[in-house]
Amino acid sequence: MSRALHLATYLLAFDTEARTLQDRARAGFLVRAAALAELARRGAAAEDDGGRVRVVRADPTGDGVLDALLADLGGEQRTWKSWIKRGREDTLEAVEERLAVLGVMTVTDRDPYGPVAPRRAVAMEDPREALDLQVRVAGLVRGTAPVADVPYEEAVLAALAAHGHLRLVLSRHDRREHADRIAAFTDRVAVEAAPGLARAVSGLNLTMVAAQGGMGGG
Repeated sequence: MSRALHLATYLLAFDTEARTLQDRARAGFLVRAAALAELARRGAAAEDDGGRVRVVRADPTGDGVLDALLADLGGEQRTWKSWIKRGREDTLEAVEERLAVLGVMTVTDRDPYGPVAPRRAVAMEDPREALDLQVRVAGLVRGTAPVADVPYEEAVLAALAAHGHLRLVLSRHDRREHADRIAAFTDRVAVEAAPGLARAVSGLNLTMVAAQGGMGGG
């Protein structure tokens, strides 16, 4: 996987037919969780005995999205679940801006003098990278390759797609049929990042529904 985990997660949530973001609120939760998973994997963030996130290493990562999140983590003590909910729109917009700089997509900010727009406009001229990634992640969940052999980043993407109810990638039937593999991918987050983060990822859809007052998710 050539993209950083939080960038790849955005592509995973992108509607390649409409060539825009399918569900902005859902994508915000997912990219925030992905960025936290990356920081935990790098050993920059961990959890204490009470399940609260603490900064272990505050050195710059070289990634603006991760550095901004790391600064947030250093300011307060919260659980992984709380950090996934808090500041997710900021992380989402930072990911979009990074993808725009990389030439992957275009972003049009709201016009402060124009009509009130509910969200910023995003578009992707060539959605093949996003589609290829979605197909790959779906194949990992439906396939038979040993979960232990799957790269950590792809294991996280599989867990996020399943627990985030990304219907672009996995159907409800897929989630039921391959529940054991999904659990195994989620366990990779517990073993290689943090147990509390894995639990927060497992409960992503319920967290999103509660936070958004009844988001759909199929």
